Amino acid sequence: MTPHQNFIAGRFAAPSSDAVIEVRNPATGRVFTTVPAATEAEAVEAVQAAAAAQKAWGKLPSIQRGDALRRLAAAIEVRAGAIGAALAQESGKSLADATAEAVYAAELMRYHAEWARRIEGEVIPSDTPDETLLLKREPIGVVACLIPFNYPVYTLVRKIAPALIAGNAVVVRPSNSTPISALAIAAAVEEAGLPPGLVSIMAMTHETAQVLCTQPAVGMITLTGSVGAGRIVLDYCKDNIARPSLELGGKTPVIVEPDADLDEVAARIVAAKTTHCGQVCTAAERLYVHDSIHDALLDRLRAAFQARRFGDREADPDRMGPLATAAARAHVHGMVERAVAEGAVLEAGGVLPEGDGFFYPPTLLSGCRQEMEIIREEVFGPVLAMMPYRDAAQALALANDHQFGLTSVLFTEDYRTVMRFADAIEAGELYVNRFPADPYQGFHAGWKRSGLGGDDGKHGMLEFTQTRLVVLKH
Repeated sequence: MTPHQNFIAGRFAAPSSDAVIEVRNPATGRVFTTVPAATEAEAVEAVQAAAAAQKAWGKLPSIQRGDALRRLAAAIEVRAGAIGAALAQESGKSLADATAEAVYAAELMRYHAEWARRIEGEVIPSDTPDETLLLKREPIGVVACLIPFNYPVYTLVRKIAPALIAGNAVVVRPSNSTPISALAIAAAVEEAGLPPGLVSIMAMTHETAQVLCTQPAVGMITLTGSVGAGRIVLDYCKDNIARPSLELGGKTPVIVEPDADLDEVAARIVAAKTTHCGQVCTAAERLYVHDSIHDALLDRLRAAFQARRFGDREADPDRMGPLATAAARAHVHGMVERAVAEGAVLEAGGVLPEGDGFFYPPTLLSGCRQEMEIIREEVFGPVLAMMPYRDAAQALALANDHQFGLTSVLFTEDYRTVMRFADAIEAGELYVNRFPADPYQGFHAGWKRSGLGGDDGKHGMLEFTQTRLVVLKH
């Protein structure tokens, strides 16, 4: 096993305890390495170093911060192969997909570097003569970044890049399923020459993460994760009244109108649903199909789901890879079994495969009802639940009848239907005739239980700032 070290306060540090976190290859189910579990004392050290480094970093002209982010982007790109190799092994992605994620993360870092000259305040007229109101944008201070397992390289950069350009310091806790790629990014941070202490990247237990997040100097906690994890973070925020930024669960509704191209829709659905074994917060989870085309689309999807193969992507990159853990697979299969018991029809998949790894076949369920668990709760796997609707008004009502509101998808060529959904869908995003891709110029933010705050674009960057009003008498 390759020895690893956490990146604490600007340096790779030898472990200070024997505690380790095992990392498994989900395609084999076997432990292939371990990483040291940071101690509570190391978490405190990282936050204190971040608070000290942030004072000077926040005072730098933002163009200098932008230069540093460009250096970091270049260092990530140079190391994209190594980062991708680590990510492929710990996530089950193909080497090409994992490396592409690192390259894309570098581009995201460059995008946020360009905000250096664009972080603006406001001049506001006063009601009082000879007085001007100045609204300034300032950094928050230290940001704790909690990273998920599904796109850990991209999401890590998605959080630290806007935080850093806005003048903050960051302490990163990667997922315990995918810490190796995060530590590979730490090597890029070291090479880029960022101020010592400004960035720490540390694997740790949940107990140590709580110590990290509740340190007095932490002013913001940003998480991509489940609703349950979001509730825990909100509890952490109580200590300091820290600002939460939460991207939580999703249950993407896909509405297919009669004028849609069914062959194209079927191809897009299968590709989107089986990307990273369905472990995508914006993946299709609920498929509402107009009753006039329901059976025709079902026939296409059944054949496509049955034809889609899964397996170790190191051996065959074109196959669908595994779920992240054995527990995740058991959760997905349990939901499928309960759906069938409630009356859903199993059209494809739905069986536990034999052999190593945490694989689960692409699974299609028809005959679902709105009150079923398979419609109400997030699966986070390669399972699609399907049901018909009679008109666009009912489809909109079904889509909105939900606890989640992260993103939504509509297939139609009718602009009136598009505008009707654009005005009324209860979700942070609506994609028309395509599946979500989170363009980093936009704003990825959920409604309802899908989160607070958001990522990407101008508004995502401004999440990492706070305001100061100056009332100037003259």
